[in-house]
Amino acid sequence: MSQPPPPPNQPPQGGFGAPQDPGYGYPQQPPTPPPGQQGYGYPQAPGQPPQTPPPPPAAPPAPPQTPPPGAGGYGYPEQPAPGQQPFGQPQYGQQQYGQQPYGQSQFGQQPYGQQQYGQPPQAQFPGGPGPGAPGGSGQSKQRMAIIVSAVVAVALIIGGGIWFATKDDGGGSEAKGKDKQSSQGSSSSGSTGGGDKPAKTVDAKLLNKVPMPKVSDQVTVEGMWVTEDAFVKADVYKIVGYPLSGGTAKWTIPLDGAVCWSSDHLTKDGLTTVLYQEAKPSAKDKYPGCTEVGLLDLKNGKMLWHRSVKDGDEKVRFDEVTLGGGTVAAGGTSGGAAWSTSGQALWKPKSGEQCSDDGYAGGEDKLVAVRRCGDYDNPQIQIQTLNPKTGAVKSAYKVSQGIDYVHVASTDPLVIGLDAGDSTGSAVSDFLSIDDSAKTGKVLGKIGTENGKYDAKCESTNVEGCRKFAISKSANTLFLGSEDRTDSTAATANEVVAFSLANGKPIGKTDGVKGAALTPLGLDEDGSVLAYQESTWEAGGAVWRIDPKSYAKTKLLQNPVSSHEVESKFSPSYSEIIYSAKHLFMSDVYATKPSGTYDKDDPLAIIFGAS
Repeated sequence: MSQPPPPPNQPPQGGFGAPQDPGYGYPQQPPTPPPGQQGYGYPQAPGQPPQTPPPPPAAPPAPPQTPPPGAGGYGYPEQPAPGQQPFGQPQYGQQQYGQQPYGQSQFGQQPYGQQQYGQPPQAQFPGGPGPGAPGGSGQSKQRMAIIVSAVVAVALIIGGGIWFATKDDGGGSEAKGKDKQSSQGSSSSGSTGGGDKPAKTVDAKLLNKVPMPKVSDQVTVEGMWVTEDAFVKADVYKIVGYPLSGGTAKWTIPLDGAVCWSSDHLTKDGLTTVLYQEAKPSAKDKYPGCTEVGLLDLKNGKMLWHRSVKDGDEKVRFDEVTLGGGTVAAGGTSGGAAWSTSGQALWKPKSGEQCSDDGYAGGEDKLVAVRRCGDYDNPQIQIQTLNPKTGAVKSAYKVSQGIDYVHVASTDPLVIGLDAGDSTGSAVSDFLSIDDSAKTGKVLGKIGTENGKYDAKCESTNVEGCRKFAISKSANTLFLGSEDRTDSTAATANEVVAFSLANGKPIGKTDGVKGAALTPLGLDEDGSVLAYQESTWEAGGAVWRIDPKSYAKTKLLQNPVSSHEVESKFSPSYSEIIYSAKHLFMSDVYATKPSGTYDKDDPLAIIFGAS
C-alpha cells in the first residue's frame, strides 16, 4: 500500500535492536509505517483537520496529529527462562486511569456494524441490561498509521480455541470458543450484589482548584499521582507537588519540554516515570521529539535521572514509558530501550532487526512487551512476559494475524485488549485473560464488550492506558460498567458487571444508581473496586466501594450539587481521576487556551474532600 512521505525532521528510517533468536519473526525488514501520531502538540498530518471527541461538557479541543518517529525495530535475546505464575495487577495503593490523550482521529479502526455468525450471545447476568446500541465515536490514535483499507482478516487464537473473523461485508466480528471450567465453580448465572453496606460517607466539598496554565497553544500535561502527603500534577514544562488538599505548591520538578507520556505506575517508595520532549518549541524546531525519559521521586520532589538513546546523530523517539519489576522501559515504532531504577542501561535499539516493541506494560514485579514483526500492513504481534532485568522472554503469546494493535490492561494477571470489530470508538472489542506461567501463553477466557453493551476505553494504538475497568487479583475478576441507559425513568442508569478471568463468564453484578452511571476506576489499597458516580444537575458526583466477591457497594464520598458544573467538566472517559485518602482528585490532560467565556475559568485540576 502506498504511503504518504514522512514528515520533516524525523530520524533516519530503519530498525534498531540487539539480535533476536528466530522463532516467530519474519525475514523481511518492515516497511516504513505511514505517518501517525507520536508526540503531543505536533502538526496535523497533511489534509487532516484536528478532530474532537464527543465531549463531556466543556471538554477541551483535541490535539493536532503528530508525525511518527522513524520506523524500525529492535530486539533483545529471547532466552528461555523459568515460567512465571500470573497473578494480580499491582495497584501501588493508587487508583488511577485516564492518562491518555484523546480526540485524535481514528484511521485504522476495523470495519464496524459487522454481523456475528456462529456465536451465541455472551451469557447474560441476572437483571442485566439488554443489548445496547453502538455509541460513541472514533477517538484518539497516538502514533497511529494512516491505514485506510477494507480488511478481510481471519484470526485463529490457537491458545484458547477462540476464533475471530472480521471482514468488510457489513458483517461482523465473531468470537467463539469452548469455555474452560472455572476452578471456583462459577456459573454464567452469577449473582447480584447484596444490600449496600452501611458506612459513614464523607460529605465532601470542593477544597481547591489548580488554575489552568496560560498558554498560546495546547500543551500536554498528562500525569497525576497521589502520595502519602502530596497531590502531584504534570503542568506546562514541569511536574508540581501540592498538599493533599491543594494550595501553594510544595515543590516543582522542571522539564526541558512538554510531557509526552506519564506512567500511572507508582512504586511504594514513590517512583514513577515520564516521557517528555527534548526542548520547548522554538522557531528552529516547532515540534521537538519525545526523546527524554525521566525517573521521578515523588516523595521528595526530585528527578533522579533522565536518559535518551541515539541512533547515529539522531535521538530515538519513543511513544510510551512504563515502570515494572524495577525497570524503566520506553517503546514505540522506533524500538524499545530500558534502564534499571539506578539509571543503568539494560537494552536499547540497534539497527538491522525486523521486529520492534510497540511499548511495554509495567507492574510491581512484571514487565510485558507488545512486540511487532513482519509486514507493517499485516503484522504478527506477540505478548511477551519478560525478565525485567535482562529482557529475556519468559513467556510469549502469539496474537492472531489480522489484529493490528494490542493493549495490556493488566500484567498480573495478564489481561490484554483487542479490537476485532468494535464500532463504538472504544478501540477494544474483547479482553483476553492469558496464562503466562509457561513458555507459551494460553488463553483462559474471553470477555467481549459487545459494541458498547459493556463500557471500556482504550486509545487505539497505545499499549497501556485503558480505563473504565477494574481487575481484582484476589477475585480473579474483571469489572466493567454496562452502558448508560440514558433513561430518566430507569431504576438505575447502569450496572457494574463482574466477569471471571478463569473462563470469561459473567458471574455477578452491582446495581448502579438512578440517573448517573457508575464507572470502575481501579482498586483501593485493600483490593476493593472503586467506582465513580458521575455528577448531574440534581446531585454532585460520588465514589463507591464495591466488594469484589459479594458485589455489595458502599458509598465513600458524596460531592455537593453546588459544584456539579465544574465537576462535570471532568469526564471518566477523558480525564484523570484518583480517589485516595478520602479525597477525589480530577484533572485535565491538556492545558488549553480559553475559546470563549464559557471555558475561561476552567481549572486544570480540582480536589474534593472533607478537609
